Amino acid sequence: MTATKDQKAPQKPLPFQWQFVAGAVAGVSEILTMYPLDVVKTRFQLQVGTGGADGYSSMGDCIKKIIKNEGFGTLYRGIIPPIMVEAPKRATKFAANEQYTILFRNLLGADINKQGLAIMTGVSAGITEAFLVVPFELVKIRLQDKGNAGKYNGSVDALRKIVKAEGPLALYNGLEATLWRHAMWNGGYFGCIQGVKNAIPEAETANGNLARNFVAGAIGGTFATMLNTPFDVVKTRIQNQSKGGVQKYNWTLPGVAIVYREEGFRALYKGFTPKVMRLGPGGGILLVVFDTVSSLIRKHILLEN
Repeated sequence: MTATKDQKAPQKPLPFQWQFVAGAVAGVSEILTMYPLDVVKTRFQLQVGTGGADGYSSMGDCIKKIIKNEGFGTLYRGIIPPIMVEAPKRATKFAANEQYTILFRNLLGADINKQGLAIMTGVSAGITEAFLVVPFELVKIRLQDKGNAGKYNGSVDALRKIVKAEGPLALYNGLEATLWRHAMWNGGYFGCIQGVKNAIPEAETANGNLARNFVAGAIGGTFATMLNTPFDVVKTRIQNQSKGGVQKYNWTLPGVAIVYREEGFRALYKGFTPKVMRLGPGGGILLVVFDTVSSLIRKHILLEN
């Protein structure tokens, strides 16, 4: 049977080093565009209850208070660790997804267009990615917490002080929660993208294809954020606990239960609005930039038709 246009065989994956480049460019583009929303998300996730007089009542209120009380630059506080890890992180995300796709397709004989395969490869890529990002996430969260204002003089100082006070293994606090967060996000993201692409006919023009990719990526990012936010809330709280303090949150699922029991179901989605506003459109940006850079590499470097 001849394949239809939407069912044509997938392109041969890029060599790993070019997957890395395309993923790196996509990741840095997304973070430079959307980072302030990540700061706002973290502030909400660390806020227990309403936060008292200095608490944040909405995303706009949070941004206003940060700028008024701490300065505009605070919206970019902690950006160095994510920038440093963003290139290998996003490169790992897309490259691992491509490699796991090949692996599972060969092992299972599964059709690349099947959504189940996309979910499996996404979860596997997320777990791989999680091991890379934990120390950077921990330093970023410590810097973003307003309770740590003045404690650290930048990312390197924060890293040095954390290791000195808590030991090098402290940099991997929250690993288990990070595995949950990334497995859920990547599985939801790549699985949803595959479903949306199967539902939307392939475009006839380059601009139409970019729009199709953006829509698929944005829907995938939104759905993935809905899946992983409770795990992200717990991860943030685990990583903000310093040695010597009360270790209220240790493991992910018990942590989810504590937040639910003490603060209610809505607390599991603290920071959801800025998070979804970042990772919804951000997921579209990631996919569009990755596919665009990949196409340029194929055309101008690998000289593929």
